[in-house]
Amino acid sequence: MRWRLIKTVFSRGLAHGEYRSESRQSRGERGVWQRRYWEHLIRDENDFSRHVDYIHINPVKHGLVPRVADWPHSSFHRFVRTGILPMDWAGDAGVDWECGERKPTT
Repeated sequence: MRWRLIKTVFSRGLAHGEYRSESRQSRGERGVWQRRYWEHLIRDENDFSRHVDYIHINPVKHGLVPRVADWPHSSFHRFVRTGILPMDWAGDAGVDWECGERKPTT
């Protein structure tokens, strides 16, 4: 509820006029917020680890680089320097690698 209120007040304070798709307009959404974003309370060390993995693999998942180590803006390089992860971590995981994401319900 707190984040919803913060986002609502912030959005109402923005100047109007940005491009919004028909679907955003019909839902009353502003373009500043990412769709499908979900807040999550980290439950334990394993949960934290999965979310860090998710962050590290994202540039590969979205086709920005072929390997995690190729993305220069990642905390992955700090994990390698401190010996937490090897440089070839995730290898050729590709786009099907799952970590930290909400599972679709069927």
